[in-house]
Amino acid sequence: MSKLAGATLLSRASLFGSGEAVTARYDPKLSVQNYIWIQQLDSEKKTLAEGVDEALSSFHEAGYHRVELGSGFFTPELRDKTLALLNRYKLVPETFFPNTTMHEATAAEKSVNDSMELARLLKPHGTRVIIINPSPKPEKAPKTDDELNIQARYVSQLGDELHQLGMKLALHHHTPELADNQREWRHLMKHTAPNRVYCCVDVHWAYRGGQDVMTFLRAAGDRLLDLHLRNSKQGIWMEDFGPGDLSYEQVANYLHAIKFNGYLVVELAYEKGTQVTRSLTEDLSLSRQYTEKVFGLSASA
Repeated sequence: MSKLAGATLLSRASLFGSGEAVTARYDPKLSVQNYIWIQQLDSEKKTLAEGVDEALSSFHEAGYHRVELGSGFFTPELRDKTLALLNRYKLVPETFFPNTTMHEATAAEKSVNDSMELARLLKPHGTRVIIINPSPKPEKAPKTDDELNIQARYVSQLGDELHQLGMKLALHHHTPELADNQREWRHLMKHTAPNRVYCCVDVHWAYRGGQDVMTFLRAAGDRLLDLHLRNSKQGIWMEDFGPGDLSYEQVANYLHAIKFNGYLVVELAYEKGTQVTRSLTEDLSLSRQYTEKVFGLSASA
């Protein structure tokens, strides 16, 4: 085995504290993101409190065992109900996506404190990874150098505090972070520690951000901890996750090669032009089946 291959094995084995390098193997965990149900409830003019049972039962009926939820599910008014429903539907929130603003010191301090409060709440319920996408500025204006430095400092602080709690932090992106030759994304990668701040690559947002997807994935290196999965046809998001503009077979082959053992998260979303022909539960189920087939895994694993 080459030194590079051995290092990769060790890094992948250590990602979740699994021990010796020889134990490293391709072992991704399949999950599902809540965003599509937020859209669905908005379209029905329902609050999350009114629709949380329907949303979580839909994930269960579609065959998922893990779910990635956002801050809205764990407001003081809703958290007990959400936790009870997660238990009823046998769903584990192994990854969690809180809202954060990191480029302004006062807002960043609150974001770190709020995220840690929720991390401590959710750890006993199986949460292992906190995923953040630091909010953009209004109108997606570029952040100044000073704002990027503040952002990196507070992202690092959150990564350190989560590490002390035995959890991990992963950075997500949309397109603003990839503008101007990935200026914001590159800054975060350069000014945070690889063993404290990992990467959640949103594959289709990378594609929309003008990136070569495979190059972008490889650049994440050993930080790659989570992928969000969606596809499009002729540039328009599909109602389910399936064959389309992006070749996920290439992604799967790469993940096999690096013995990826992080998370694969189905994240459906509608936009203008999305053709919806089936129930959301059916689309979620078909998306799970496609993910299992392409990536060679099972939602129950």
